[in-house]
Amino acid sequence: MAHPSRRDCIQGTLAAFAGAGSALPALAGPPKSLKGGMKLAELFGSPASRDVKLARQVGVTHAIASAGLGRVRREQYLETLQKLKAAYAEVGVTIAGVEGHPVPFEKIKLGLPGRDDEIENTKWAIEALSKIGVKMICYNFMAGLGWTRTRVDLPERGGALTSEFDLEIANKRGLTQWGEVSEEKLWENLTYFVKAIMPVAEKFGVQMALHPDDPPLSPLRGIGRILTSAKAYRRVMDIVPSPINGITFCQANFKLMGEDIYSLAKEWCAKKKIFFVHFRDVEGTKAKFHETFHDNGPTDMVRMLQIYGKGGFNGPIRPDHAPTIEGEANDRPGYNMGGKVLAFGYMKGILEALKLPYE
Repeated sequence: MAHPSRRDCIQGTLAAFAGAGSALPALAGPPKSLKGGMKLAELFGSPASRDVKLARQVGVTHAIASAGLGRVRREQYLETLQKLKAAYAEVGVTIAGVEGHPVPFEKIKLGLPGRDDEIENTKWAIEALSKIGVKMICYNFMAGLGWTRTRVDLPERGGALTSEFDLEIANKRGLTQWGEVSEEKLWENLTYFVKAIMPVAEKFGVQMALHPDDPPLSPLRGIGRILTSAKAYRRVMDIVPSPINGITFCQANFKLMGEDIYSLAKEWCAKKKIFFVHFRDVEGTKAKFHETFHDNGPTDMVRMLQIYGKGGFNGPIRPDHAPTIEGEANDRPGYNMGGKVLAFGYMKGILEALKLPYE
């Protein structure tokens, strides 16, 4: 996951809205925590982390949690999640969803022996999450390699450090331990998984929010990548048509695909298929790009938030991949909180100026 440049100030973009006939309302007071609004959230590794304290101090009360169920038996999933929910509640945070497969998942993606056991574990996890009131799972189908960058110390604004992907450099690294894996094989594996899991997810009302490949190109070091276009997403949603078979709308990845992310967001909001938003931006192309701060990338972020708000999106939205700023160690590229503090303030300012409710 990653980020890029909001060149003019918000005022210029809002003026454009007014010129198009949607005058900006007077700022008589922001809509504080109105029901039904999108939920500002952040990805946390633990409810006891410093990141949670910082998020709470800037007014964020929703977590995207790591379930961490791979360390316990199926029969312990519910108890483990109940403790996790209670620990977050104790620090004033509600779990809005989980990201990063709740159980080990690699055999499913690669079609290896043991995938049926991983699918069964996933079913148990879905049921347990439902029972604690967590109704969204963000999963991906990036086999062998997760989200990939070739550099994590590229200077951004003011000397902040950001991540970069360069396909030429990635290709020089050669094949992974998995050798060559075809797109056809991955489509077979994804179809097998979706057909097995969606009936269970629908039974328990848990939204399955599929994240795009990052970067969205294929192959990557010999491994096919299949979630690289809006067409591919339509194919996935047609495998098992269901109200819970949907999307993690990672803006930057859809932008790198070459899609019109404004019209795509409108379409999928209208169809209630966006369950989770990764609010981020990048500069460049899918073959070579870098993350930006949330306020200085090429995407019209004001317009994106208006599309989500006016389109009825009321799920979790988190600012993904922020540069590392002065005073922070660059040991967690993209996931330090300094740049996220800026992002949350930027998002809240836009939402309040547009009179869009949020929690």
